[in-house]
Amino acid sequence: MKQIKIIVTILIVSAILFSCKKGPGAGGRASIKGTIFARNYSNTYIKTDSGFLGDQKVYIKYGDEPGISDNTDTDPNGEFYFNYLREGKYTLVVYSKQLTNNVLDSAIIKTVEITSKKQALIVPQMDINTFKN
Repeated sequence: MKQIKIIVTILIVSAILFSCKKGPGAGGRASIKGTIFARNYSNTYIKTDSGFLGDQKVYIKYGDEPGISDNTDTDPNGEFYFNYLREGKYTLVVYSKQLTNNVLDSAIIKTVEITSKKQALIVPQMDINTFKN
């Protein structure tokens, strides 16, 4: 009877220890940083200017979660940050205007992976088109 109690205790402790591994998402000490560069067009599709874009929405998806997990806006220098992340795979999404009539925005997608607990991951520049005047 004593052996059964020991085996059950070992199984319970093992289940608790191995089920505590957390996947991608908030709650860690890693971060993702990137920039959004915009080519701005007039309503007649003529390029007017370009540069790093502030107040642009950037979305993040944690691992295999369905849908968007969180979002942030770029600062005036076009930089965005997602802080306090755990190790795992992440998908970044930003929307770009299509340069044709009656076409929906297209998604610019980058998949990245945080591989260490305190990693400060810098994502390559994401380029979009806008019609902001």
